Amino acid sequence: MRMSPERLAKAFEQEKTISAEDYEKVKGLAAIVRPLRSFIFKTPDEYGMEYQELVIPSDDGVPLEAWYIPAKEKSDKLIIFNHALPMCRAGFPGHFGMPWAGFDAVEIDFIIQYKHLTDAGYNVLTYDIRNHGNSGAANGGVCGIGNWEWRDCVGVKKWVDAHPELSKMTVGLYSQCMGGNSQYRAIKERPDLFANVKCMVSPMVVSMGAIYDAFSELQGVQQYQELIDLELLRMGGFTAAEMTPHLTAPFVHMPTLIVQVKDDSWTRNPEDGQKTFDLLASKEKEIFWIEGTTRRFKDGYNWFGREPKVVLDFLAKYMK
Repeated sequence: MRMSPERLAKAFEQEKTISAEDYEKVKGLAAIVRPLRSFIFKTPDEYGMEYQELVIPSDDGVPLEAWYIPAKEKSDKLIIFNHALPMCRAGFPGHFGMPWAGFDAVEIDFIIQYKHLTDAGYNVLTYDIRNHGNSGAANGGVCGIGNWEWRDCVGVKKWVDAHPELSKMTVGLYSQCMGGNSQYRAIKERPDLFANVKCMVSPMVVSMGAIYDAFSELQGVQQYQELIDLELLRMGGFTAAEMTPHLTAPFVHMPTLIVQVKDDSWTRNPEDGQKTFDLLASKEKEIFWIEGTTRRFKDGYNWFGREPKVVLDFLAKYMK
């Protein structure tokens, strides 16, 4: 896909004519894919859960820091849980101030979400994706929004399948935003590996094109999409059009629940989420729209923590 000769020529022309102030905005937008690392600001024991610290190799060898959190009562069901950019397995420390507050000055708490799952009878395996949290650096520190990170999803599933206990469990996925994009690509690349997965909850999956379109409009540089792509390539990353779940959703056949903030200020484009849903090959699929808010971080990623019923009902339906 990359950039066509026409778009590349337009990007070079934009580079010659753009103001220094606007060029800094363009570079700042491109830099979204060089993720700010979130730190482990809380652990499962704060909610009374026991857990194990693990290091799991990605399919290409990147060490992934992880937690295994057993269900409240003995269980043969496992949820593999991953996160969004620029988060970690604990969530997001926006409440600690800058630089994280530059995204949103709020806490995103994944630990309470693990408690909902373990209380409901699910063991949880959760991990920091490469270049996030405490996991290893790779790919020049650039995030591919799934185009490299799918190898992490593969590595974790291979580790589960080789484990003497976890390999015997019924498996479901909770794969969100960048982690969801990564999971879709992993399913495309290794359908055999995920054929036994019962279902997937997939909150907040998004195309980077939708984010760049919305953010560039807010900053008054919407006309420079080609230049944004050029800067992404110069960083060693992917163009906006290559960083979308639309390319891999048709390879997803398992029952899937998508969750989106309908009036998300980060995209201003509910059609993007709807298109992902429509492209899923799943015969059994549901979409839940979070309404009455525009805040992706505060109300989107925290939704399951506050309102667990929809997710738990979906899992109960398919995790048999």
